[in-house]
Amino acid sequence: MPERVATTDPDGVDFGWVMQVTFVLTIVVGAPVVALLSTQVALPDWGSRVSFAVRVGAPVWVMTGICVYLYARWQQSDDSA
Repeated sequence: MPERVATTDPDGVDFGWVMQVTFVLTIVVGAPVVALLSTQVALPDWGSRVSFAVRVGAPVWVMTGICVYLYARWQQSDDSA
């Protein structure tokens, strides 16, 4: 068995965890939201589809990231109390 390369002991919020959870939740929650909203808009070509996905997906990703960060921060403050 190879030795572990590195270990971390984050002081505060574990940003690696925040990024991983944000990625997964954005796919699980964001993809259906974008698909559902796309049924209400005419998207005749691939350019308009990509543009729509970016315009709707980016705010979903940002809000998911902020919520996950705030959750991690809240959990970290509960653990230290």
